[in-house]
Amino acid sequence: MSDRSMYEYESCEAIEDEDVLHDECGVFGIWAPARDVARMTYFALHALQHRGQESAGIAVGDGSTVMVRKDLGLVTQVFSDSDLSALPGKVAIGHVRYGTAGSKGWESAQPHLSAINDVIIALAHNGTLVNFDQLRIELINMGVPFRTHTDSEVAARLIGFFTEKKHQLRAGIAHAMAMMEGGYAMALVRDNALYAFRDPHGIRPLCLGKLADDQGWVVASETCALDIVGAEFVRDVNPGEIIRISDDGISSSQALETEARAECIFEHVYFARPDSRFHGKSVYSMRYNMGRRLAQEAPADVDLVIGVPDSGLPPAEGFAHELGLPFGEGLIKNRYVARTFIQPTQELREMGVRLKLNALIDNVAGKRLVVVDDSIVRGTTSKQIVRMLKDAGATEVHMRINSPEVTWPCFYGIDTDTQDQLISASKSVEEICEYIGADSLAFLSPEGLRACVPDLSGCAGCAAGRSGYCEACFTGEYPVEIPASFSKGKFLEGYTPRNLATARAASKMHVDDVAEANL
Repeated sequence: MSDRSMYEYESCEAIEDEDVLHDECGVFGIWAPARDVARMTYFALHALQHRGQESAGIAVGDGSTVMVRKDLGLVTQVFSDSDLSALPGKVAIGHVRYGTAGSKGWESAQPHLSAINDVIIALAHNGTLVNFDQLRIELINMGVPFRTHTDSEVAARLIGFFTEKKHQLRAGIAHAMAMMEGGYAMALVRDNALYAFRDPHGIRPLCLGKLADDQGWVVASETCALDIVGAEFVRDVNPGEIIRISDDGISSSQALETEARAECIFEHVYFARPDSRFHGKSVYSMRYNMGRRLAQEAPADVDLVIGVPDSGLPPAEGFAHELGLPFGEGLIKNRYVARTFIQPTQELREMGVRLKLNALIDNVAGKRLVVVDDSIVRGTTSKQIVRMLKDAGATEVHMRINSPEVTWPCFYGIDTDTQDQLISASKSVEEICEYIGADSLAFLSPEGLRACVPDLSGCAGCAAGRSGYCEACFTGEYPVEIPASFSKGKFLEGYTPRNLATARAASKMHVDDVAEANL
């Protein structure tokens, strides 16, 4: 572990672009007794690094106990070769994290280590539990101690509480799942087994893969992590399902019935790597088709189409192809910019975009441009990009966004904070266009976006008339009820969200309140 103190971590703030949406985590798990599970997890976390850059961690089970190595920083900064050599075992989980406001510091890094009597477990969690405050209070009232204020620790303690009551870890997980509300995908490891489970709406992604020659199994947030370790995609972990992998083999149980399926549609727009696949379609092809649809809905007469690296490049290519326009590079990304723990000044904040992007003058000078990006959050990044391109000699800059307007905060694992920070919640498209200084601005329609992603309307658990996706950030229709205490101060006056589901959990945690049929 690092010698730096908690005070040092919590008193400094990372320089980063605040005008983007952040997914909280990437999760990986592996059971492979004949392989170097720590190193394989290390490489898988490399593939998932885009999902979180604040901290990284690996937990390994060696048949008798669980060991954890975690710290703040990128995967390459946290682990050395000697660290990985000190983590022998047969089963492992890994985690990369983007820390949200109020939950930063080493204690928030994962996997979260906990004990259930004499059994050590470690938990890796992607998502957010919207009722974790209520659960935490009830656990404290029953004498359960806490070291942090994270929902990941709440999940681990809740699993431990029910496991002690039921004397079986899988039953403890099932009971905890019946109490937890929100979007989550989790991997849990003990000394000799790996567990993977997902919320009953399937909001956060988790898939299952198999290593060649029956050498083991893996689970991951995205298929790109399967590819890097040589695993073949088998299927998604089903919403509400628990998968257990051990010396006894692989087994599955449906802890909770699949509720109205609501997979995060923004995974396809921004979070996932282009080479990842969802429901048989590559993210690259989806984004390419978003650009084609955007060109149909909002064409422009320009000389060159460029994309904002990296997620804006496939839709920009599709936009250009649809209209028969040249597609090229206009913005160069510095791929060696990492988060730094330096106290920012206003001058450094204003330099933030230029640290990551710079205009390619030879390509943009004297040209009318379409610039394709995945979203507009606060608008400050788009404003700086438009100014940068015009300073480089572009005569016109037309912004095209391959997603609908983000007008509502997310509560299921995306760091959008409060609604007043979302420019589309308070300004019209014309006002946003004027603010960022573009010559025109258009967003992809919700119908256009749905046409470019896999059709889930016929999947198990998809409610009649629903797309099978969570689109709350665009529509304000939330698939999991948001407690008033959790959403207090998050919405602008006059904005009333619509809850599409009623909370499932009881108000008090008594084991008998959970139906045995769920086990």
